[in-house]
Amino acid sequence: MTIALRPVTIPDFGPIAAPPALPAETYAARCDAALQAAGTDWLAVYADREHLANVMFLAGFEPRFEEAILLLGPDRRRVVITGNECESYAALSPLPGVAVLLSQTMSLLGQDRSTAPRVTDVLQSAGLRRGDRVGVIGWKYLEAAEWDGPAPSFVPAIYLDALRSVAGGEQVSDVTQVMLHPETGQRSIIDADQIAIFEAAAARASDMVWSVVRGTRPGDLERDAALNLKYRGEPMNVHAMLATGDAAGGAVIGLASPGWRRIAKGDGASTAVGLWGGLTARAGLIDDDNDEFVAIAAAYFAGLIRWYALADIGVAGGDLYAGVSETLAEGGLRSLLNPGHLTGHEEWSHTPIRPGSDDRIRSGMHMQVDIIPTPMRDGWALNCEDSVVFADTALRCDIAARYPDMWARMNARRAFAANVLGVPMHDAILPLSSIPLCLAPLWLRSDHLLARS
Repeated sequence: MTIALRPVTIPDFGPIAAPPALPAETYAARCDAALQAAGTDWLAVYADREHLANVMFLAGFEPRFEEAILLLGPDRRRVVITGNECESYAALSPLPGVAVLLSQTMSLLGQDRSTAPRVTDVLQSAGLRRGDRVGVIGWKYLEAAEWDGPAPSFVPAIYLDALRSVAGGEQVSDVTQVMLHPETGQRSIIDADQIAIFEAAAARASDMVWSVVRGTRPGDLERDAALNLKYRGEPMNVHAMLATGDAAGGAVIGLASPGWRRIAKGDGASTAVGLWGGLTARAGLIDDDNDEFVAIAAAYFAGLIRWYALADIGVAGGDLYAGVSETLAEGGLRSLLNPGHLTGHEEWSHTPIRPGSDDRIRSGMHMQVDIIPTPMRDGWALNCEDSVVFADTALRCDIAARYPDMWARMNARRAFAANVLGVPMHDAILPLSSIPLCLAPLWLRSDHLLARS
């Protein structure tokens, strides 16, 4: 195939209105399904500021400053346990019938502990009793090869000890796979309503990133370039990133936040924004002419094309991993991490795309096409990440009927990728980004994108 830079105007795919709130009954159904899948009397779902996604998905609430536990129990008992600052904030949860209990153990140091000082007492007041079977959901879980014996839980020890003290040590087990398994986890599949919410955020994140690509100029401080993000207060699933560098300074560290460095022509540059719903990242050179770098970028773009050619409902993640790796290797590259993963309220939950994985892509999966090319020369940076949703015929019909404007945007993005960039997609792939596959390796010529002819 021939891949080259060419002038491309990215179309306006249409305005995005505020998406509707997720129905309360959806949260209730999610809680019921999670408890049933766990097969225990109770489900204890842990959250803190960084690891909020499981509780947010189930209850529409995420703790700020402190920790929280969502307890799901018999007779649709639903309880949020949290500290001083989130006791009132938890009232925002749309989960029907949810009770909020104060556990000041979850509060920050120095705050009042006189009202509810013992977490075991709070668990008992929630209804937990000796002999109850309790499934625990943390923020990740171990694979079988990583541990011998019963799987540990990624939850602070105090809360595990409290659950064991109340219910009995043998009654508490880790069931995090219920939420996070890469094919069957409760969070791995979303519906049309959640897609509408995430699409609005993903499109906005992509607009923010492209504003940086277009607006960054030699002589800017990184902090000044970050002003192009035009952040409006949306909740993020990761810190905003913007980093630059040259060969003398070593590798461009893409995870870094913007600093006081002054940007020069020829520098590598990387930026990313992740909102609740999708992350977009772009990296390239602050330059207008570099044939050697463009050739490497073309080899990387071939890997992206392969991803979209292979990815479809029913495809095993291991096959997708192998195909993309094969194409990247032809250009002397490999993917630093997995070439794609599940995303949503957090940037990365799990991924079916692993070496040898039999986990298959399913309808309703929300994925970030995350292929970070390596090796990369010091002072250079290259990346093109966007999020997509996979949808079978039934889900596509549901989206088209209930969210016609979003459906039109998705189809316009698909047509642009196929007809302008030369990257067709399977019918099941619905792009959420407003800059789908738009890779400008030279940021001072951001109107020139890589395309296949």
